[in-house]
Amino acid sequence: MPTDQPPILNKWQTLQKIRRIAYQVYEDNFAETEIVFAGIYDRGYRFAQLLRDELVKIAPMSASLVKISIDKGNPMQSEVLLDCPPEFLAHKVVIMTDDVLYSGRTFSYSLKPILDIPIKRLQTAVVVDRGHQQFPIAADYVGYALSTTVRQHIEVELFDDERFGVYLY
Repeated sequence: MPTDQPPILNKWQTLQKIRRIAYQVYEDNFAETEIVFAGIYDRGYRFAQLLRDELVKIAPMSASLVKISIDKGNPMQSEVLLDCPPEFLAHKVVIMTDDVLYSGRTFSYSLKPILDIPIKRLQTAVVVDRGHQQFPIAADYVGYALSTTVRQHIEVELFDDERFGVYLY
């Protein structure tokens, strides 16, 4: 991707969106003692880390992280792996996170191992919702909703401090 493209959300704005989502998560789950953020590797997991860090600053509940590994390029054929025993999620509020919600395909296939566990509630959070869902997936928490064409690409950079932000190509 071009590196000279200005961001549509800079680092400060992106972190502000994540902070706002943390407050929304707390408001919707204030009676809980624990929240589990299950992030789709790698940017969704990084988003989960940042979201968890914000939540523990404002809420008295504990917050755990779980990594979901899936081949985003071929999710139907991919094995979905959790970095914890599935029983760890039992009877807890789980918030699945990813960087961008486009068709809903990745979220849908990432649910495979979670659907066999008696969780308390499942919610979803994304940094950017592009609004092109082809699967019955809606984000409960959205940092930025952006209507795009199918030819456009959204990049959420959450690792590189120099380019931290959201880019549209």
